[in-house]
Amino acid sequence: MPGGKSTILVVEDDIDVAEMLTAYFQGQGYSVQAVNSGEDAVRGSRATHPDLVILDIRLPDIDGFEVARRLRNHQRTSDIPIIFLTEKRERSDRLQGLTVGADDYITKPFDIQELRLRVRNSLRRTRPNSLTNPVTGLAEGALVDERLRECLETSDWALLVVSIENLVQFRESYGFVAADDVQRAVSLMLHNAMRGVGSSKDFIGQLGPTQFILATQPANLPALNDRIRSRLEQSLDYFYPLKDRGKGSASSDRLNVGISHLSPNDGPFKGLDDLKTKLFRKQS
Repeated sequence: MPGGKSTILVVEDDIDVAEMLTAYFQGQGYSVQAVNSGEDAVRGSRATHPDLVILDIRLPDIDGFEVARRLRNHQRTSDIPIIFLTEKRERSDRLQGLTVGADDYITKPFDIQELRLRVRNSLRRTRPNSLTNPVTGLAEGALVDERLRECLETSDWALLVVSIENLVQFRESYGFVAADDVQRAVSLMLHNAMRGVGSSKDFIGQLGPTQFILATQPANLPALNDRIRSRLEQSLDYFYPLKDRGKGSASSDRLNVGISHLSPNDGPFKGLDDLKTKLFRKQS
């Protein structure tokens, strides 16, 4: 791993599963510690501050929800990514896991390759100065700021912010993998729209899990806006399982698309912070 091995704490009372996870992730280049009780997980996390915790819910003393709650409420461990790995499959359990601050929730039996990717993505999200989104591969953070500064140096630019509304609710109902699939598909559709009406100077980045930013020339803005809105609105229903399709986009918790614009006409801008403030104000 760049900058040294990342450390994973496995909290699992099934010895066979704990040994399998330890051997697998050590083989992937991680440093792995394993404990089989919740109290040991809390003490170990405070003592060694692992880079990530893989946490079962059913433990012999305190349950995984309580472990996660204690980690989140202690200053030293509040920032550690937590992935629940559990047999508890009910939606209420998944929601409780998210409520106590889990970054991911995977049910048993699980695909070890999928777990590896979830671990990698969680670590990338928390790594300082990450330049690309771990799910979509789009520029984010410093790369987005760099492009926005370039915009401020000219008067020939327009920004679109594309928001996927209710993605959090979708993730709670259908899981992290399905929500990541939405992000990847939307990023692909944005790329295709750019190729159709944009130019080689155009830019696509990500402001967060639900928000994408596109920089283009003002002349391309109307056609790009129309193409993106049309393609996304036609596609969002297909992310749902067959049984849940066709229920109508009017529902308050269904996936929806929001698009806002910003251009030099919305200025003047005092600098990057002012530009970003006006950008987010446009979204609200």
